[in-house]
Amino acid sequence: MIKKLQSQHELIIYDSELLANACADVFVPEYWQAQQQVIGSAQGRGTTWFIQLDNIQAALRHYRRGGLFGKLVKDHYWFSGWEKSRSVAEFHLLHHLKDAGVNVPRPIAARVTKKRVCYQADLLSERVENAQDLVAILKQRPLESELYQKIGREIAKMHAAGVNHTDLNIHNILIDGQKRVWIIDFDKCFVDTGKGWQQENLSRLKRSFEKELAKCNIHWQSYSFGLLSSGYEQV
Repeated sequence: MIKKLQSQHELIIYDSELLANACADVFVPEYWQAQQQVIGSAQGRGTTWFIQLDNIQAALRHYRRGGLFGKLVKDHYWFSGWEKSRSVAEFHLLHHLKDAGVNVPRPIAARVTKKRVCYQADLLSERVENAQDLVAILKQRPLESELYQKIGREIAKMHAAGVNHTDLNIHNILIDGQKRVWIIDFDKCFVDTGKGWQQENLSRLKRSFEKELAKCNIHWQSYSFGLLSSGYEQV
């Protein structure tokens, strides 16, 4: 069940089936460290902390800006409404995708902290266990044809749900130990009623393969994208 805790300066939205007691502390890494429930971390734009909850592992992320502007304003965003905040929007979008049967992490809790005309944001979501992104896998070995088709089918399911993944790249596609395909990182993504964005998503993904081929010499050949596309057309 989705619940909310709200004050004048803070909103917390959470799934009570995954997190029984929500409060501001659950978005603070030191809170989990004190309980010895931090099981790892990963470095990206910031640090993502991996937390062991009662029944699942979770990933805790504080939203940070990228690019040149991010060097000046690291983690503050213009406030234009609670529901328009990045963490709450991503929380709802993940729920929408899960309901549509797409393999995405379950959203656990989101927080928005309002500071005058700006806000800061945090998200606690399910960690996909025993999974690697496509870059890590393709640095080691080629991918099986069936997995490329699975990737295409999962993207097609996401598109059938109307979701435009504005940063679809091979860092955001995971394969787990059971060879299931997962799509992650839906910050700034949205339900799109326009036309043409589906092909833009796929073109961006192809460029991502080509970029990592030139950068890291991954095990990938251009015909592999045809396998992905054939899986996409099957849905």
